[in-house]
Amino acid sequence: MIKWYNGGWHHRTPQRLFMETRSITQTVKAYVDLTRAHFMVCWPLLFCAGLLLAFGNYGGFSWSLLIRAALIGLFGLEAGMVLNDYVDREIDKKDVEHTLTRYWRPFKMRPIPAGLVSPREALALFLLLVILSLALVATLPYPHSLYLFLLMPLSYSLEYFYQVKKRRQTWPVAQLVGRIDVSLYPVAGYLVGGHPDSTALLLFLFFYPWILAHLGANDLADIDNDRARGMASVAVLYGLAGTARWILIFTGLHFLVAPFFLMALDPIARVTFLFGFTILGLANYKIMRGKSPEAGLAALPLFHLSMAVYVIAMMLDYLW
Repeated sequence: MIKWYNGGWHHRTPQRLFMETRSITQTVKAYVDLTRAHFMVCWPLLFCAGLLLAFGNYGGFSWSLLIRAALIGLFGLEAGMVLNDYVDREIDKKDVEHTLTRYWRPFKMRPIPAGLVSPREALALFLLLVILSLALVATLPYPHSLYLFLLMPLSYSLEYFYQVKKRRQTWPVAQLVGRIDVSLYPVAGYLVGGHPDSTALLLFLFFYPWILAHLGANDLADIDNDRARGMASVAVLYGLAGTARWILIFTGLHFLVAPFFLMALDPIARVTFLFGFTILGLANYKIMRGKSPEAGLAALPLFHLSMAVYVIAMMLDYLW
């Protein structure tokens, strides 16, 4: 096969074709890992579940609005994932253990430290995703567009703060302040069709301790890398047993807030939430029993499963 490249016509041998195809495949895999694309459905569903709660309170259901919300949630989330890797691009080179990487990334790579995606390309992708999100937010009716225009820079600033602050701290300020951004994610979905009200506040208070408990499980699984990176994660600050207590405490706070949030929902949704609480309880049992990186890794899928049940429950609340 003849193809034009490098200023002239050249013969493409089977070996060259194989190398080009492999290069394209590696690039695709690298971007899948960069964006954690296998999770791209889960979090936008949480965003849309927040919107469905708003439809239940304010009416105005629209497929057009729901689809736009799903895309805002998708692009906004992926931008955060890319920002995470971009900010930590040098520190991630110090990883000594790759079990958690294999969980979060289907092709088991950190593509920027591996040289498969350049920092400039990652930054360009982050900006593109942000621009796409903002363009969609601009199509929302006022004041809902304003709510999200305010929340987006706040969330990315908190993400940056979290990544940088945890490199040098003696108290978990990065975690307690920085992870507010993830807790605001379902609230942002709610504000696509709703307004700042008691439901929005309860939605935030319900998910905030869950996020911190989930963070503890993630840090527990990644303690060896955080020590190598010199990161003051929860696990590095408090050790294995201390991190297990952190997870238990914030799970307890999550359960304490839950009744106030559930009072705003229909009975079928409340019953469904109980399944999520049971799964979360099992995750805590595994962690308290093991108090090890292996226990943290085993608990992470249970945390994510509990969130999936919460999403289903909030959707059922609107459907019923």
